[in-house]
Amino acid sequence: MHLYERLGLFSTGVALGVFLLLLHVVMLVKAPAVQQFLVKFPRNQKIGQVILGIGMAWFWLLIAPEGKGWISFLAMDMTEFNAVKPILRLLLPVIFVLVAMSIREFLSVRALGLLGLLVAQPLLDAAFLKDPMSRLLIPFWTYGLVIASLFFVGMPYLFRDAVTWATATAGRWKALSIAGALYGVILIVCAFAFWR
Repeated sequence: MHLYERLGLFSTGVALGVFLLLLHVVMLVKAPAVQQFLVKFPRNQKIGQVILGIGMAWFWLLIAPEGKGWISFLAMDMTEFNAVKPILRLLLPVIFVLVAMSIREFLSVRALGLLGLLVAQPLLDAAFLKDPMSRLLIPFWTYGLVIASLFFVGMPYLFRDAVTWATATAGRWKALSIAGALYGVILIVCAFAFWR
C-alpha cells in the first residue's frame, strides 16, 4: 500500500483546512503585501526555479528505485511505465536545469501548476471511497486545484488575469479571502465532527 493510500481523512482534512484558513487570513490581514507579491509572482524567476525544484524532487521521489531505504518512501508502482523509470531518474535533473534556465516567461506560474498537480493525488487518495458524504469537500476543492493547475501550466497568463480580476476592488479581494477562510473552517469542523 502506497503512503498516499494510508493518509487518513481526518488528518488530511485538518491539514487542508488549516492551510486554507491561514492562507486566507493572511490574504485578508496583509492584503496590500499579498496583492503586491501576487502581481510580481508570474515574472519572479528565482521563486519559479525554487518551486520547480520542489516539484521535480517530489516527482523524482515518486519514480525512485524501490528498496533503497528512506529514498524509496514515496516510490510508486507505475505499471506499464515501470520500465521507463530508470531513464526518467537520469533525465529529470537535466530537464530541471534546461527548463529552469530556458523558460523566462511565467516559469513560477508553470511550476506552481506542476506542484498543484502533485498535491492533488494525496488529497484525492485520502478521501477515496470513505464515509461520510461530507468527505467530498476535499475532492471538490482538489478538482478545482487540478483544473487551475492545468491552466497554469498550459496558459500561465491566466494566472496574471485572475490576479488582476481578484485585486481590482477591495470588496472582491475581501470576499474571496473570507470565502477561502470559511471553506477552511468548514473542513476543520467536518474533520473533527465526522471524519475521526
